[in-house]
Amino acid sequence: MLSHLSDLIVAANVGIMLFFSVAVAPTIFVVLPQEWASAYVRSFFPKYYLFLGLTTAAATAIAATPLLQIGLAICAILFFFSRFWLTARVNRARDDKQAGVFKMLHFLSVALNMLQLVFFIWVLVITVRAA
Repeated sequence: MLSHLSDLIVAANVGIMLFFSVAVAPTIFVVLPQEWASAYVRSFFPKYYLFLGLTTAAATAIAATPLLQIGLAICAILFFFSRFWLTARVNRARDDKQAGVFKMLHFLSVALNMLQLVFFIWVLVITVRAA
């Protein structure tokens, strides 16, 4: 029963991640002036990573198998890494006008986010097949 709750948490996280990636992110920089868009993104991402890290940690605790627990724990750790280490360095590189460093760190944050999303979708596919 609790493992189903873990799957629901993972599904909700997929929805959050897809909605932000497909609807919110592309719109922010088109609709808002650059300085407002940057301020919004700086305020949003720490909350985004923290929320996803906490919910993924909760899903980890109640996941059905040790393999899923390990994978979800890695995802939670990566969300916390992004929240507490990576985001600050992305912002610092932007502030210091270090375009190359910013581009590399931003790419890393996007790549980690996409890997986590792919893993979450894989979790949902295998749990549906197992049901």
